[in-house]
Amino acid sequence: MTGVPNLFSGEVEAVIFDLDGVITDTASVHSKAWTDLFNEYLSNRTQAEGSAFVPFTEDDYLAYVDGKPRYEGVRSFLESRGIDLPYGTPDDSPDDETVCGLGNRKNGLFRKTLAEVGPQVFTTSVELLNLLRDAGIGTGCVSSSKNCRFVLESVGLLGHFDDILDGNDAAARGLTGKPAPDTYLDCANRLGVNPDVAAMVEDALSGVASGAAGGFLHVIGVDRGAGVEALLEGGATVVVADLGELIPR
Repeated sequence: MTGVPNLFSGEVEAVIFDLDGVITDTASVHSKAWTDLFNEYLSNRTQAEGSAFVPFTEDDYLAYVDGKPRYEGVRSFLESRGIDLPYGTPDDSPDDETVCGLGNRKNGLFRKTLAEVGPQVFTTSVELLNLLRDAGIGTGCVSSSKNCRFVLESVGLLGHFDDILDGNDAAARGLTGKPAPDTYLDCANRLGVNPDVAAMVEDALSGVASGAAGGFLHVIGVDRGAGVEALLEGGATVVVADLGELIPR
């Protein structure tokens, strides 16, 4: 795609990446886990109520769940269906019918699926990451997932980032998750740069909204299914189909 920024011009001092769907092809694993969770829950609920079953769809995933902290994803989707559950606590059992209980159940499904299929990386994303590091440009990873470090370690990339901020860090620091800019701004601060000299890369609508709200120089959307127009309308300054488009050739 034309109009992509030159990240190696000297203008950009740091690049902050989302994980799932940007560095690793784990967004599909998350999507499957969410689909399995909600369709089982909705099926059981509608059977008990005698109402019609309306399945969880890819559109639901993109609109209500993708990129958000786990419990916020649960709350957001259930709210879209008019379902009000107690929030509970992060220590809730996966069998508890609470927002946190369902979130914990989803995490178990995600880890089970990941163990079965194994995490995959986007090779061009890793190539770009390595080129940025070679050029002395700071690198960060911001993910809503509490499994971020687990996934990065499993693919040998844990040491490739100057700073990592995952769902555990956000909770510990009291940071509001995407689409709020807090997590990306915190990572930029820890990298020692202002957002106006930093780029961020996201595939989720909530993620590009976070970058736009944070005032980042470049908000780069990667279209893994959200759609070019939706990402641009959500706050991306440019959208690519693959991070290889950002590599000078």
